[in-house]
Amino acid sequence: MPTSLKVTFTGGGDTALAARLELPDGAEPRAYAIFAHCFTCGKDAVAASRIARALTDHGIAVLRFDFTGLGQSGGDFGNTGFSSNVQDLVAAADYLRAEHAAPSLLVGHSLGGAAVLAARHLVPEVRAVATIGAPADPSHVAHLLRDARDTIEREGEATVSLGGRDFCVRRSFLADIADQPQAERIRDLKAALLVMHSPQDEVVGVDNARQIFDTARHPKSFVSLDGADHLLTRRPDAEYAALVLAAWASRYLPSKDSKDSVAEAQQTNFEVPQDTAVIVTETGTGALQQLITAGRHHLVADEPVPIGGDTGPNPYDLLLAALGACTSMTLRMYADRKSLPLEKVTVALRHDRIHAKDCEECESTAGFIDRIDRVVQLEGPLTQEQRARLLEIADKCPVHRTLTSETVIHTSLHSDDQALTGEQ
Repeated sequence: MPTSLKVTFTGGGDTALAARLELPDGAEPRAYAIFAHCFTCGKDAVAASRIARALTDHGIAVLRFDFTGLGQSGGDFGNTGFSSNVQDLVAAADYLRAEHAAPSLLVGHSLGGAAVLAARHLVPEVRAVATIGAPADPSHVAHLLRDARDTIEREGEATVSLGGRDFCVRRSFLADIADQPQAERIRDLKAALLVMHSPQDEVVGVDNARQIFDTARHPKSFVSLDGADHLLTRRPDAEYAALVLAAWASRYLPSKDSKDSVAEAQQTNFEVPQDTAVIVTETGTGALQQLITAGRHHLVADEPVPIGGDTGPNPYDLLLAALGACTSMTLRMYADRKSLPLEKVTVALRHDRIHAKDCEECESTAGFIDRIDRVVQLEGPLTQEQRARLLEIADKCPVHRTLTSETVIHTSLHSDDQALTGEQ
């Protein structure tokens, strides 16, 4: 029998989320998955529990959890929205990455399906995504609110009865589901996609599945759950969906002896010094994709096609991002300290390699040099003197000073590599 563990982790809103981790019986999981439940449902819904158990039969561990404000999780449902659900999914991935291995598969039911499509881009290790009865756009869920919608728009919130339970829904929820670039996310998913939907679904019409499938790029598959209701309440329907999903996922997840997954790359014997700020490791996806870990934060770097897969910013983009972020933060701290009426900072940057002879302010006169153009936009009722002073402060940001001062980079081999090469 599979092992089922009760666990908790901190969600995107810093609240404790209740979860259950299903592990294969007596064997190391070949991969990890996350299951996202339907709108106002919970981790113990029929579809969630049966699909999780079916995946464990194929060696896949599954984490299913209650979103913020639902089930046994903490937090106020009224303060949540689609974006917070996505944040909870990313937090679940962070938990698996820290405690076990990063998830390779995301599965979402109904609005949870829309959430996993949105979260895929924030969990770079994911290779496959499956949706069950999912809306093509999160705003579809607004129709469930029916007559309460006018009250929410007028008064800011209303109590809505869903599935026999009362929930507080606020105006911010409607604004959040209406402001999601879901089609763009689906089109640029960069993962295998399985769309499962019942033609008889009366909650989320099957036309949503067509929209998702038509928008997505290959590899993609569609499976009809003919005769099933939206919640897959009939055991045969849930079991059929689970078996199909498990068989499909096996094609895209790493085998037990795979050496190219990010999870396995993170589980090597590499001993990281305690004061290390950033770790970069190859993911094995594409030719050049890299996973960057900075504390509890994760992002992907890549090169544009045809050299790489264009799955993330390239190294120079990241360099410019560091300078831009540091510039903006430095200006904000200075303005706040001096009580300047600075409302917003925007920094645009570009990197070029130019001939030294074309650079009037450079000491070098031969060869090529690196040039970064930085344009700072300051919004707010600032005087000309204040703007001039802020422009001076921009050059004092720590990253700017690092880039324009003498920098020493010391490179050494990890101890295992030294042993292999005979270096001491």
